[in-house]
Amino acid sequence: MKNVIKNIAAAGFSLLLAACGTPAKDHSLDTLEQRATVEITPPKRQDMASYVDFNASSSYLEKSYIKASINGYLKDMKVKMGDVVYSGQVLFSLVTKEAQAIGNSINQLDPAFKFSGTSHIRAAVPGFIMLLSHQKGDYVSEGEVLAVLSNKNSLVFLLDAPYAMRQSLVNNAAVALTLPDGEQLAGTIGVPLASVDSVAQTQRFIIHVSPDHAIPENLVALVRIVNLYHPNALTLPKAAVLSNETEDEFWVMKLNNDSTAVKVVVEKGIDDGRQVEILAPAFAANDRFVLSGNYGLADTAKVKIKR
Repeated sequence: MKNVIKNIAAAGFSLLLAACGTPAKDHSLDTLEQRATVEITPPKRQDMASYVDFNASSSYLEKSYIKASINGYLKDMKVKMGDVVYSGQVLFSLVTKEAQAIGNSINQLDPAFKFSGTSHIRAAVPGFIMLLSHQKGDYVSEGEVLAVLSNKNSLVFLLDAPYAMRQSLVNNAAVALTLPDGEQLAGTIGVPLASVDSVAQTQRFIIHVSPDHAIPENLVALVRIVNLYHPNALTLPKAAVLSNETEDEFWVMKLNNDSTAVKVVVEKGIDDGRQVEILAPAFAANDRFVLSGNYGLADTAKVKIKR
């Protein structure tokens, strides 16, 4: 029995010596392997703006009614619907009923008389023929409307915007309009009309444009209005700013040193889809933030910077 106890004691002592002689495992390598590999970015200073898009329709504010100057027959029509005309261009020729009946008989009898009985009607302003009321050969009375001419120089775009945005529109004298075919027009916002839609509470603004070609009436263009403008704002790339599921809390992972990143809750400003304005807290120009690899990091995380 004593021999058995001695053998057990000897075996236990041997195991203890073996354990004491085994070197401890170095966990520093495991810790290094568990660090997240991240890319970093500094903050940036730039002008930031947010926009609101509205629709505006083209309209010609001035329309001229081309009227018959005499009683007679519509002898000739020099224009058709949609034609572009210039100032002074002959549009219609009228001949009196008497001249229509007599014809050139008087001139044949006495060439010096030079009787024609014809009256030419000219355009007073350049524009577009929007409406024709008669056709060749019709008998018309003096003062009767023959056509409607839209003044080319009176083209504007009409924008109906919420009254609450009036100040933003007033402060944006110059705007850009995008036509359905992608063409860009430069416009200038004029004085708003002194009336508001009682139901929609929108006010109409007139946008003056100067296109180099004909624009049809009732064409809808997209107008981009600057809603907010913050010059020299501190920004970070959108990927560097994280949020919760409800997007009511935002934060960034800021590097304290080359191996530690901490969560910092921020107040977000203008977001243009690429850069995000940081309103608070104030960061320094040499601060560093995690750009990629930041998703799912703990509030304080060990990281390894990707070189």
